Amino acid sequence: MARRPDTVLEDRGTSKRVGSLRALWPFVRPYRGTALLALLALVLTASVSLILPLAVRRVVDGFNKGAALLDQYFLAALVIAALLAVGTGARYALVTRLGERVVADIRRAVFDRMVGMSPAFYERLMTGEVLSRITTDTTLILSVIGSSVSVALRNVLILIGGLILMMFTSAKLTGLVLLIVPLVVVPIIVLGRRLRSLSRENQDWIAHSSGQASEVLSSVQTVQAFTHENESRREFADVTEKSYDSARIRIRARAQMTVIVIFLIFAGVVGVLWVGARDVRGGTMTIGDLVQFVIYSVMVAGSTGALSEIWGELQRAAGATERLAELLSARDTIADAPVPRDLPRPVRGEIIFDGVTFHYPTRPSQSALEAMDLTIRPGETVALVGPSGAGKTTVIQLIQRFYDPDKGRILLDGIDLKDMGRGDFRRSIALVPQDPVIFAATARENIRFGRPGATDAEVEAAAAAAAAHDFLKALPEGYETFVGERGVMLSGGQKQRIAIARAILRDAPVLLLDEATSALDAESERAVQKAVDELAVGRTTIIVAHRLATVKKADRIVVFDQGRIVAEGTHDQLVQQDGLYARLARLQFTDGAIEEAA
Repeated sequence: MARRPDTVLEDRGTSKRVGSLRALWPFVRPYRGTALLALLALVLTASVSLILPLAVRRVVDGFNKGAALLDQYFLAALVIAALLAVGTGARYALVTRLGERVVADIRRAVFDRMVGMSPAFYERLMTGEVLSRITTDTTLILSVIGSSVSVALRNVLILIGGLILMMFTSAKLTGLVLLIVPLVVVPIIVLGRRLRSLSRENQDWIAHSSGQASEVLSSVQTVQAFTHENESRREFADVTEKSYDSARIRIRARAQMTVIVIFLIFAGVVGVLWVGARDVRGGTMTIGDLVQFVIYSVMVAGSTGALSEIWGELQRAAGATERLAELLSARDTIADAPVPRDLPRPVRGEIIFDGVTFHYPTRPSQSALEAMDLTIRPGETVALVGPSGAGKTTVIQLIQRFYDPDKGRILLDGIDLKDMGRGDFRRSIALVPQDPVIFAATARENIRFGRPGATDAEVEAAAAAAAAHDFLKALPEGYETFVGERGVMLSGGQKQRIAIARAILRDAPVLLLDEATSALDAESERAVQKAVDELAVGRTTIIVAHRLATVKKADRIVVFDQGRIVAEGTHDQLVQQDGLYARLARLQFTDGAIEEAA
């Protein structure tokens, strides 16, 4: 059964007001010149629209006063129509361009913000929901800036101007019209509040649906491997139906408001016109006056009805604006110091864990690391081994400052990571993750991701060092072959070698290898291990491995268990201690006996 989308960000109430659209002003401000021109064009079209009934009255009252005068009136009407056409075209062009520009800036600002958020942020928020906000919510804002706000302002001007001109035409009839206003405003206010809540709920369900679809489609091979297609379809259908039900209730509420408002408006207009018709018969106003008043009444009624519809659009856009504003103002648990210290160059690569205790945000009661002290000397190769969940990968993540320790410090070349800019010290780190990330680009660009300014020759040299050159040259278009989303055209071992080539190309003084050879066959592993050994010379290298054969040559092996360091030393020293490392070695090596290092 589909659940209601989680409220994963702060301040996600349902008291969504149109005033929330003020949050768009920082994005509109740089283009206020365009906005001003659009406003002038809007005022022009509204003013011209309000002049037309005056011309009609003169035509009606002067119908029997001569053909020449009548021709002048019709010529003036033609000029007015031309002004209306030009003004409307200019307003459309300016407002639409403004909307596209502002929405593009909003999308870029949200993406810029989200791409820098730490992994802890995405433990609480599905990336699919972020994508929904960047796409669906910005589309709503585009419709508002590019259309609804302009139409709303035009109708407000016509409403106010029409009422004023109605007053000059007949104060008596205008007074009767104003008596109708409270009957119209009350339903708008009452039903509008419910519409705001329903609009936000509907948008939340859409975002949740997008998040679920993104999760399933990004893992489609796993879904199909476990024949989970039907269950995934049912779950997505359930969420989609919830979204539809929410939209249906919102549409019904808006339709009810539209029916009530339009009926009250036009019923009132009919009553007022009945009084006006009797005044014409009594000689207290001319036919032209009545026709003019009728036209203004229809314009005012139409503007009011349009505003009631646009109000719903503004409500939805207000909710979308607040959702985007939440992303832009979301607080990250990881932040750079106000005045970050520079990491001294050249980087030596000394890494110190000083009394580090850490809990993952989603597992606050379980320690990933507990009171850990570890010093890794510059240029040293250190292997981290131990059972799954012992804390090895956590060390890799903390060195990159994807998370901050709850207690203690992590130092790089004597400087606390918290005191430096993340982008500064991360440039000195190369990573080969356990699950290599391959982008939807060419093989060459995937390797060049490690150092965007690298030449083609440097890319190919890195690939050769990672034992990837031969299989890349054998691809249909060689290094220029598009490898598909998440590298679907490549095997697991090929992805791993591209990830290693990427790290080799980065040429960083600190090298992090998280199960870097886990997906390789024996022949490729030997070739890559040789490349890694050469790459590690002169660099601080931290290797996370379950296969102990890959870490025998490490300068030091650190054994983890349940978030604590339980032993450290060389392969031979740890085997002689007959502790956890020796037990792991017996399980992995031939016949259960401990194989001595070559």
